[in-house]
Formats: sequence, C-alpha cells, structure tokens
Amino acid sequence: MPPLLDVRGLTVEFPSRSSGSQLVTAVRDLNFKIAPGHVFGLVGESGSGKSVTSLALMRLLPPEALIGGQIAFNSSDLLQLCPNAMRQLRGTQIAMIFQEPMTALNPVMRVGDQIAEAVRAHSNVTKKEAWQRAVQAMDDVAISDASRRARDYPHQLSGGMRQRIMIAMAIVNRPRLLIADEPTTALDVTIQAQILELLATLREKFGLTMLFISHDLAVVSQIADHVGVMYAGNLVELGSKQDIFRAPAHPYTRGLLNAVPTLTTDRSVPLRTIEGTVPSANTVSRGCGFEPRCSFRIPNCAQIPPPLVEVASGHWARCPVVNPGL
Repeated sequence: MPPLLDVRGLTVEFPSRSSGSQLVTAVRDLNFKIAPGHVFGLVGESGSGKSVTSLALMRLLPPEALIGGQIAFNSSDLLQLCPNAMRQLRGTQIAMIFQEPMTALNPVMRVGDQIAEAVRAHSNVTKKEAWQRAVQAMDDVAISDASRRARDYPHQLSGGMRQRIMIAMAIVNRPRLLIADEPTTALDVTIQAQILELLATLREKFGLTMLFISHDLAVVSQIADHVGVMYAGNLVELGSKQDIFRAPAHPYTRGLLNAVPTLTTDRSVPLRTIEGTVPSANTVSRGCGFEPRCSFRIPNCAQIPPPLVEVASGHWARCPVVNPGL
C-alpha cells in the first residue's frame, strides 16, 4: 500500500535577522513516510525543527520561508498546489492540533461557534447544521454534556478540556491526516494519559493517520508505530518503535533514552545527561551537528556530514561511528 504522506528532501530556510543575505536552515533534507492508519512520532529537543516541519506540511510558514523538497500527500505534491487548493485541503484532508490551545482558541467566541466555523469554512451547510456537527464533534472527543459546554468560552474550560476542543475542531471535517504538535504539553500526567487514550480511540474509530510531534519519549512510545528522531534540523534516526526504544543506534537517541528515569532507577544516583546544548540554527556545521556533544566522535565527524545508513531492515541512523563498517 502506498504511503499517505511521503516527505522527500524537505528543507526549510529563513533569511537571517542579522543579515538578510544569509540563510538559516531550520530543517535539512528530511525524509519520512507515513502509511495509511499509522502513527509516526517525530521527537527531539526544542529547536530541533519539529514544529517548523509541521507548519511546512500545512503550508503555514511565513512568506519569507524558503521550502524545498517534496511533500507528497495522497499522490499530490503539497508544495506545488496553489494557495486556494491548499486552503481547501487544509482542514478537510489534513488537520492540525496546535501546541497551546489557550492561544490557538479565540477567547471571545464560544467554543461551539469556533468548531462550527471550521465546518462552514469547508461545507455548504446552515448555521444550525454546523452547530449540530460541532456538538457531535465535542461528543466524539468525550466532552460530557456537549450541547451545554459548546456555549462556554475557552477561559471557562480546563486545560484538558481546551485540548479536547482543539481535537474536536481538527476532526470535525473527518480529515485523513492529523498532525498533532505537542498535544500533551503543559498537561499533568493524568490528563496526558486521557488525551493519548482519546487519540488512540479516534484513530481506531475514524481510521486516522497521524504525525505526532513531541519532545517526550515516554509519550511517543505509547502512541507511535514508527519514530523519527530530529537533532538540529536533521533526522538522525528512523525506525519502528521497537527499533528506536529497544536498539537505539545513534548517540543522541541513546543519550535521550539514558536520561529518562524508570521505575528501577536509583534515585540516589543523578540522571545521566547529554553534555552541552543544542546549537543555534545560525551555527553552520560542516559535519555532524551532534559532534560537539558526542562521546563517540572522531576527527571526521566535524568535517564530513554522515548520511543515513540502514543499520537493520527498516532501521536507519546517521552515525557510522557507532555502527562501524557501514
């Protein structure tokens, strides 16, 4: 079965604020695929390029952004669509859950009206029909007494309820691809678990395909089928969930997993950390972007950009040092 989303060589650059002639690369040569009905988890630290990737897929980056490569969705290249065609696709075929619902929702509109507005933007229906679909979408995301809560304003809802409203707005037009950008950020662990369970239920009920973006490895491990690990704009490792969490091949992925506490972690021993910080997007590295922080580095790492190599069937990593002989 062909992938629903096939990203090939995606590169996103912005003019430098200090010098308009210099370009800053936020995403570099990104490649991944998502099969219909599957969930692809994109993980990495803040500033690694995850959210820029999601906005590039939705064609929501500012006009000065330079986007290269190919984004094939259902056999159409999203980067070649005219603005009107992309506008029709956005919200019907592809929808997005944004990171912070309090800033994404309009504070002076009832939440039901905001969902109904998404319906009327893409369907020729009456206000009453749009409202009924909005209430149904709220019921789909397990908001009790949906017809009453639809008349609430965002400030009257808890963080978890606002996130459910965002999910309802995303699914109300039954998209094929759902992009979730840090949907559990700033929620406590109990509400996180409820949101993840909800997304899993919606995936099963509506046959959703998902791109799930997060910095939280534990969250990604619960929902994703395949995982891509990003660092400084590059995809450094790609594979199934089992590949990434049971046999990590890149030093960065290993470092992230080593920093996650477990039930058997000795609390008297400090957690292992990755020394150093993520480089600025303005920093141009000739070789591997992770080289300054890597304990496996060799002289060539600073000079030669490592390619993605297949370390096992379907498992790719950008580090020949950890995988000698490749």
